[in-house]
Amino acid sequence: MKKENLFGYVPAIATPYNKKGEIMEDAFIDLFEFLIKRGATCVCIAGDNGESWALSAEERGRLVRLAKDTSRGRVPIMMGISAATIDASLSYIRAAEENGADVLLSMPQTYVLKASEAELMARFDKVSEATNKPLVLYNSPRRMGFSLTIEQTETLLNNHHVIGIKESQRDFFYHTHLLERLGDKMSVMTGPCHYIMPAFGLGAKGFIATGPEFTDLLPSEMASVGLGKPGKIYRKTHYQLTVLYELLMGTATWPAAFKAALNLIGQPAGVPRDPVLQATDADIDKIKRCFDSLGIHYV
Repeated sequence: MKKENLFGYVPAIATPYNKKGEIMEDAFIDLFEFLIKRGATCVCIAGDNGESWALSAEERGRLVRLAKDTSRGRVPIMMGISAATIDASLSYIRAAEENGADVLLSMPQTYVLKASEAELMARFDKVSEATNKPLVLYNSPRRMGFSLTIEQTETLLNNHHVIGIKESQRDFFYHTHLLERLGDKMSVMTGPCHYIMPAFGLGAKGFIATGPEFTDLLPSEMASVGLGKPGKIYRKTHYQLTVLYELLMGTATWPAAFKAALNLIGQPAGVPRDPVLQATDADIDKIKRCFDSLGIHYV
C-alpha cells in the first residue's frame, strides 16, 4: 500500500461485543458491509472506535482475518498497533502480519507515557525493525499526553515507511502548517470530524474520523463537496459533523455513545467491553434529541 492508496473515508470500525464481552462476528460483518456501502476506501481494525485497549493480539488478528475474508479485495485493511509497551506493539504487529493486514496505524507510546524525543524515535525504530508494512502515524494529543511536532512528523516520515498520518490535533493552526509543509509528501487524514470539510480545501486526502457514519451526505462524496464552492450541502454537512462530534465525544464514556448511536440507526454495534458501561437511557434520549434536530432517522 502506498500513500496514493490512503485517501477518502477510512472508518475505524466498532468491535461489537455482547453482554458477556464476546465478539459478535456476524455483527462485525454487518458493520463492515455498512461501512463499505457508505463508501469506505479502507477499514481500520483496533482503532479507538474498536476499543483497542480491550483487544488482545489474538483478537486483533482474528478481526483482521474476518475483515480480509469479508472484503474479498474490495478495500485494504488497516490495524492499530498502538500500545504503552513495545512488547505489546510487537505482538500486535505479529498478529497483523500473520492475518494479512495491509497497513498499520501507530501512535507513539500511549495513554500514560509522555515520550521524550529519544524515546519517540526509538519506538518507531523498533516498530520498523519488526515489519515492512507501511505505517500511518496517529497524532492524538488527548490520548498520548503530548503532540507530535511537525518537525518530529517529518523526521519519522523521512526515516521510516510512513505513508500518512491520522492527525487528531485540535488546533487548526497546526493542521494548516502540517498540510502546507508535508501534504505533498504523505497522506494527511483528518481526525476531528468537524475539520473534515475545510481540511479538504487545504490539501487533506481524507479522514479517519467518527461522525460520517450518520451524515446525510455519503462520506464518499465529502471530498468532492469539500473541494468545491461552499454551498448549502457543504454547510449542512459541516454542521452535522460538528454537532455529532460534540454529541459523541461529550456523552458517556467512549465509545458507549457511538455504539448506542449505531444501534439506533439499525447497525449492530453491541455494547462496550468492561470496564466501560453502556449508555444510559438518559444518554440515549440525548442522542435521539440530537438526531431529531439534525434530521437523522433512527429506529
